[in-house]
Amino acid sequence: MTEQKRLSPGDPAPAFTLPDSEGNQVSLSDFRGRSVIVYFYPAAGTPGCTKQACDFRDNLGELADAGFVVLGISPDTPEKLAKFRDAEGLTFPLLSDRDRTVMAEWGAFGEKKNYGRVVTGVIRSTFVVSPDGKIDRAMYNVRATGHVAKLRGELGV
Repeated sequence: MTEQKRLSPGDPAPAFTLPDSEGNQVSLSDFRGRSVIVYFYPAAGTPGCTKQACDFRDNLGELADAGFVVLGISPDTPEKLAKFRDAEGLTFPLLSDRDRTVMAEWGAFGEKKNYGRVVTGVIRSTFVVSPDGKIDRAMYNVRATGHVAKLRGELGV
């Protein structure tokens, strides 16, 4: 496997502007001054991604109370994201990175192991961006199940 770019704590969070499930442009800079959890997932509506999104939804109140905003990013179209949001009652922005440029900048797209084979795809990853726009935590190859509880524990939420 070839080595790909990875973000580390202290790195500036790469800027992005992506369409949400309604087609509105959302920028990371819109949340400057707030702590942001940015998570990348492979595909809306698949079992693992649904579990992870619902975990974020179910913990959103506590995360918001602790000052965190959650943004989910996948290569899905805004239309597919809207269906996913409506089907699962998701209440945080889902953003569309169709060409996977943002994912690549964050190290969340590239070679990964899938059932023992090396494939190219979305690397399930979660980042915590501090209010000053720097990476506070960078977690790659996270599990869909149990990840939000682990994250809450690490963040003390």
